[in-house]
Amino acid sequence: MKKVCIVFRSLTNNTEEIARLLSNHLSKYCEVDMFNMDGLDPSTLLQYDGILIGAFTWGNGTLHYDCHVFYKKLNRIDLRNKVVGCFGSGDYTFTNFCAAVDIFQEKVRERGGIVVLEGLKIHLAPETDECFKKCLLFSRAFVTLIGEKCESHSHKEVFLA
Repeated sequence: MKKVCIVFRSLTNNTEEIARLLSNHLSKYCEVDMFNMDGLDPSTLLQYDGILIGAFTWGNGTLHYDCHVFYKKLNRIDLRNKVVGCFGSGDYTFTNFCAAVDIFQEKVRERGGIVVLEGLKIHLAPETDECFKKCLLFSRAFVTLIGEKCESHSHKEVFLA
């Protein structure tokens, strides 16, 4: 069974709720560990087949201090050949909606990681059916990319659904 870690930072619990939804979906197919990025040694990520990084967007498109500290620590590791997905919560009222997701995706690419699709961006808390579906599709695509099979879904269906 593949091993996945979900690393996140949440201030209002919205990003943590997304992390838990993803964990619930992924745990059917993978061994999942969850970590708060605050104080986490990024070399921990290298023990896993897949990595999910979740962060909330602070203000009008920046990383919160705690997220920024972890972001800078990613410079210490080589993510080559690691499948990485980025997710987060944000507020549509700001111009740079969920910019933290884009910021982390760029860092992952810079460090050689294989970025899953587009990042998963959720407005505030994942409370609607649309949000649940987005989380499910994102987790299925992630599982497919790390080599596990989603129940009755081909790789093509995951990406087109």
